[in-house]
Amino acid sequence: MVSAASLHGHHDGTPPIPRTQDAVAAALPPAQRMEFYREMGEADDTTIGGVLRRWWLRAELYRDPEGDRIHTAVRSGTAPGTPASAVLRRLENR
Repeated sequence: MVSAASLHGHHDGTPPIPRTQDAVAAALPPAQRMEFYREMGEADDTTIGGVLRRWWLRAELYRDPEGDRIHTAVRSGTAPGTPASAVLRRLENR
């Protein structure tokens, strides 16, 4: 099963990256950091939280030793589980 990092840390006991702009930027690879700053700079008060949350998840994935394997499986459609989009569609149809 594939899941996002919990609020309590990783399976190896490391704490999660703080959900701040500085912490997320520091955790990203340099090539991704500039894109993060660009998106944060273009965000307004209604979208900035979503931008930070999306990049925080990416930063957590980059630091996970299984991240490359998980990312490849998700992008190729071979990851176990149900895609969030399918779950949301089911909930909307209730």
